[in-house]
Amino acid sequence: QSQLVESGGGLVQPGGSLRLSCAASQFTFENYAVGWFRQAPGKEREGVSCISSHGRTSSYADSVKGRFTISRDDANNRAYLQIDRAIPEDTAVYYCAADWRPYPLICPVGGAYEIWGQGTQVTVSS
Repeated sequence: QSQLVESGGGLVQPGGSLRLSCAASQFTFENYAVGWFRQAPGKEREGVSCISSHGRTSSYADSVKGRFTISRDDANNRAYLQIDRAIPEDTAVYYCAADWRPYPLICPVGGAYEIWGQGTQVTVSS
């Protein structure tokens, strides 16, 4: 069945950088929009970024604009979330998700997705 597997999480110091990866399998990844979400302790899951199918457009939550960069490599069925200038508020479990959107429409942050990964922990602490 369709799968997404996140990796790359871990401990990073404030101001540091981390790149999360999302590996897709068993579906036609290139025709799916990819969203990144996070859930911090005691908080609801929130969308942080989205990239359209074929990587034509992307969007970011206000809290991460200028610090996070979403990208995708369709040839290798992967998407990424680059975290730069990390702050403690970025601490959360990060999830990638994919949704069948074969046309590169603008994708808003958050929303409903068909396929979800298991999450990877990011901890920003000194």
